[in-house]
Amino acid sequence: MGELDAALVDCRACPRLVAWREQVAREKRAAFRDQEYWGRPVPGLGPADASLLIVGLAPAAHGANRTGRMFTGDRSGDVLFAAMHAVGLATQPTAVHAGDGLELVGTRITAPVHCAPPDNKPTPDERERCGGWLRAELALLRPRAVMVLGGFGWQALLPVLADAGWAVPRPRPKFAHGAHVELPGERGPLHLFGCYHVSQQNTFTGRLTPAMLEQVLDRAAQAAGVSRLTPGREVS
Repeated sequence: MGELDAALVDCRACPRLVAWREQVAREKRAAFRDQEYWGRPVPGLGPADASLLIVGLAPAAHGANRTGRMFTGDRSGDVLFAAMHAVGLATQPTAVHAGDGLELVGTRITAPVHCAPPDNKPTPDERERCGGWLRAELALLRPRAVMVLGGFGWQALLPVLADAGWAVPRPRPKFAHGAHVELPGERGPLHLFGCYHVSQQNTFTGRLTPAMLEQVLDRAAQAAGVSRLTPGREVS
């Protein structure tokens, strides 16, 4: 996985995304003016032997594009990691920067697009081009469950799962919060869960509450068979 991640961060395949991520890294947000932005593709986060995979959308311009780590340094990540910590999938409830000591438990986080896109909206072409990285990452993993954050990730992931040997039904299952589909496959069954994205638009309006997020995380972790942390216990 380390070799894949190292190759990923040098990718310059999408001119629009390269220009945007580097422009943001140069201009910066006023609150982070004294920080050096990552400004490159952001690799997945978590152990290579994770049995639970969480799939998002793309790095945030002043979050992961700044810190170089998935969902780190923005309010979406604040919500996600707090919920992961609450259900025993993360060693701490916050993710501030890449060296803050956060570890994930039996879980890896990735995205169908690894560069920050303008307006948080990758194009279909960019999604397809970046899909090669998702395919390569999935080939190295042995997940038993996947939780997808939002409809964009759901639509991007289904053909990748089919290419990896899991039987995706026709018509394809529709995304919904709390959706659960079991996909048979050569590497064993895969439990696919849908969850509203942890965007500010969803969390600020109450469309997605911490309890709703924790419920889907808990179900996905159970399906994946993750041995989770209990309060006061550290990762060994």
